[in-house]
Amino acid sequence: MRSAPTSLRPAVRQMFEPGDDRLEDVPRHWDTFLDTPPDGAGFSEARVVLLPVPYESTTSYRGGARYGPKAIITASRQLEDYDLELDKDISEVGIYTAAEIEPDVSGPEAMVRLVKRIVRASVAPGRLIGLLGGEHTVTVGAVQSFHRIYPDLSVLYLDAHADLRDEYMGTAWGHASVARRLREICDIVLVGVRSLSAAERRFIDEVRQPVFFWPPPVTDVEELAEQVLESLSARVYVSVDLDVFDPSLMSAVGTPEPGGMGWEEVTGLLKAVAERREIVGFDITELSPEEGPESCAFTAAKLTYKLIGYATSSKSRTV
Repeated sequence: MRSAPTSLRPAVRQMFEPGDDRLEDVPRHWDTFLDTPPDGAGFSEARVVLLPVPYESTTSYRGGARYGPKAIITASRQLEDYDLELDKDISEVGIYTAAEIEPDVSGPEAMVRLVKRIVRASVAPGRLIGLLGGEHTVTVGAVQSFHRIYPDLSVLYLDAHADLRDEYMGTAWGHASVARRLREICDIVLVGVRSLSAAERRFIDEVRQPVFFWPPPVTDVEELAEQVLESLSARVYVSVDLDVFDPSLMSAVGTPEPGGMGWEEVTGLLKAVAERREIVGFDITELSPEEGPESCAFTAAKLTYKLIGYATSSKSRTV
């Protein structure tokens, strides 16, 4: 069984009387990413802060995204700290898992404002902020905050759907309008899209919105990454709707769409972007754990950890 990183184990002692080591080795579940023990000073010291946002309100097909953050955190207990690809213990950067954000039930626009306020309070120089959703709507508030801090921000948006409807099911702040709201804030590049309305297609053509439909005209991930990078600024926010993956790999989503990206294609693209740009924030959204096998939650947790590793290993990252 994996154990918490050695660098974080001293935090366990703070829960008992000074000098009392008798309970130090008692197995515990901390309900945090990687199951690392909580530390009172961890937030200020951590280079990575994860914000679980169990919000779900505008879902139009299969529900359950509100259970996504908990499932990702639970599955992360089984991750190895050491990453073979990067040849490092990614967790040594310091990962702090915040308490779940209580959803604002007064409406999706109010929830966007809440996320914006919490992200703004969490951002610090050199710190990577990651949101664990929840439905994709949480992205809007996060990007609003990041754009105020980084005016040159752009968004890499991985999704099976264009999400460019100006309004859907009576709201302009739902999951089908996320990309539309984001492009009102900053430049955005969509990758993995294979489902959209005729109106969305016309909009893409009219405004010349960069979209890499799937499957792409190129088969090499590095070539795809080069084309994507041309539309991304120096600082990037990465937003991943898990339905960008093919359902054979990720069936536990609200709106699965066949013919999606594979693991190596998604991680290869993210790694290439991290090597050439500074990823300042990210989100992993739309996991509906009850709609698929347990492996889907583990895949989402692994992707979260991989993205943390890529972003914090980047030579372009400001520390």
